[in-house]
Amino acid sequence: MPQPHRGRHSPGAPVQADPAFPRATSTVVPDPSRFFAPALLAAPLPTNAFFQNFVLKDGDMPEYIHPYSIRSPGGGALDVCYPSRSHSPSSVVQAFVADLTVSDAAAAAGSAQRHVVSAFDDLSVTLDVSRSLRAHLVRGCPYVTVTTNATGPTDISVASVHAFVELSSSQSHHGWTKWRLRMDSGQTFLLYASAPIRLAQATPTQLSAPAFAGAIRVAYLPDASMEPVLDRYSRCFPTAGHATVNPNGRPFCVDYAWHREGHGELLMLAHPLHLRLLALAAGGCENRASVRVIDGFRYRSIDGDMVGVVGCSWALRADPVPPTWHSTRGVRADGVAEVVAALRADVAALAPAAVTTTSSYFYGKAVARAARLAVIAEEVGCADVVPAVREFLAATVTPWLDGSFQGNGFLYDATWGGLVTLQGLTDSGADFGFGVYNDHHYHLGYFLYAIAVLARLDPSWGRQYAPQAYAMVADFMTVSRDNKYGGGGGGSFFTRLRMFDLWTLHSWAGGLAAIPDGRNQESTSEAVSAYYSAALVGLTYGDARLASLGATLAALEMLAAQTWWHVRDGEGMYEADFSGSNRVVGVLWANKRDSALWFAPAEWKECRLGIQLLPLLPISEALFPDVAFVRELVEWTLPALARDGVGDWWKGFVYALEGIYDTEAALAKIRELTAHDNGNSLTNLLWWLHSRGPAAASSPHR
Repeated sequence: MPQPHRGRHSPGAPVQADPAFPRATSTVVPDPSRFFAPALLAAPLPTNAFFQNFVLKDGDMPEYIHPYSIRSPGGGALDVCYPSRSHSPSSVVQAFVADLTVSDAAAAAGSAQRHVVSAFDDLSVTLDVSRSLRAHLVRGCPYVTVTTNATGPTDISVASVHAFVELSSSQSHHGWTKWRLRMDSGQTFLLYASAPIRLAQATPTQLSAPAFAGAIRVAYLPDASMEPVLDRYSRCFPTAGHATVNPNGRPFCVDYAWHREGHGELLMLAHPLHLRLLALAAGGCENRASVRVIDGFRYRSIDGDMVGVVGCSWALRADPVPPTWHSTRGVRADGVAEVVAALRADVAALAPAAVTTTSSYFYGKAVARAARLAVIAEEVGCADVVPAVREFLAATVTPWLDGSFQGNGFLYDATWGGLVTLQGLTDSGADFGFGVYNDHHYHLGYFLYAIAVLARLDPSWGRQYAPQAYAMVADFMTVSRDNKYGGGGGGSFFTRLRMFDLWTLHSWAGGLAAIPDGRNQESTSEAVSAYYSAALVGLTYGDARLASLGATLAALEMLAAQTWWHVRDGEGMYEADFSGSNRVVGVLWANKRDSALWFAPAEWKECRLGIQLLPLLPISEALFPDVAFVRELVEWTLPALARDGVGDWWKGFVYALEGIYDTEAALAKIRELTAHDNGNSLTNLLWWLHSRGPAAASSPHR
């Protein structure tokens, strides 16, 4: 790990030469050697990648690689699906059907043969589906490309679950290199080849192409008007793609660049958030005519229509959201006394012995909750309570960093390259699956908030525990492609951006679990909290690069939440029955939008709102900037509070959002609450409400 830039009050951080936490052997993680090529096993491996299903269990569950769902069922075959959708008021689901299967005919005889992941990066994965056939699966590519190896021609089979009713080709100056395949399902696929290819229909559902060598590209044809575009760009294909965060020191930016083969220009597809950020970058001149948007060239996706973009590199830019310790407006002068009274009571109740949980998640929430009290005390000028908070944090956080905590703790798993918990070594369900790489950003984000605050209050403590703090950051925020945090120094202990997906521009929370619906994430706000907290660690340690990285990922996560988790009726992102019945998605999956939560049914709307807001932080202002939408969301949620058994701890989050547009009504309701979420407090809620609206003025200790 590189030495951070030191700020004036920086406790400093040492070069990281080891993973900081003790090494341990997990009994519950799968063996990665079954599907990864041997050359890839020497470095830490991804645990939440877009292709994770390809390397778990039998490797035969599909993954959504926009705009296609792809499955590698074995036997040298690759299934391609242009998924259809079913929808209802409770969910939107993509269905997998093997619309087209391209396979190595010789390998099909040895059906036990499995694929091997021979390469991967931010934007693609390369599958060797047999010894002779390689699939280049590049995200957002309107074509699926397979190539034969250099040892000689390969007998190719093209099959479908549908019957082929039309098989036609037109000879060009390149020979028989394009075929139109129409099925009895009404679908049409186009097949392009880099060399002449002869297709013969062996059965109604199977075509054969003997002795072919080169590249084959297949593309679904959504509309006949798109065929000339597919023809024009069919000869240039991507084989890999990389994303660069904050390129050349430009914060809040991501650049894409693809490696390509063949001739001509590269055609890719952009989802709605890409288009928004491409437009911002164009306004800032980053793209400078390097891309061209083809608006009429569109593919359907569960993430909204994808639009054609021509260009071998993209520049994406988001609006800046600088991380701040305190509220942006300050606490209103007439609210300070109420905040201080609650603050004194909450600080007086702090007691390390009262934190009885051994769960890494709930323990993290408890220490982050306490750390908020110190930061709020700064903002309202109540410095005399800060020492008590500092002592509490030192007593509760330190045991997790020095290994003295009884019953649990963080350890390093060298099999996949990441942190696990003691309980998670032998129980895949412990700590909400942290030991199989679920929810790492959630748990570690809470700890990092507490660490950032404590290191700020006690620089000597910060210096002592900087290695552990930076290991926790590196577990889910390593950015360099050689697996070194920040790009230099130290060893290769953690995979690149474990949770954050640089193509969807948001995190996935699920870990090493093979699920047909693919990756998933429930709480966008806890993801935002993780990157925000890492940015605060950067501010505390004077590490400008970490502060910028955390701020950038938090900003992108918020934009993604507003694009896909926040549901606006009539916007057109989802079908009318779903968007009319929901204001937030419960769990967002790669192939599904679900109104239910992992822990609650869809009817518990207060939980759905709360899990998209907690923990309540200064950056929460930027997560919910649209006051009209906030009002709709709260009004949609409020009737659910009349249900028997609704806990006050969830009501607090509903009222917090209500306070954005009706502060006084929300304050009256907050004052009546008798309980709060274990990561929240009355002090935090009052701080939030008294810093809302134009009436707020800077408090004396901003």
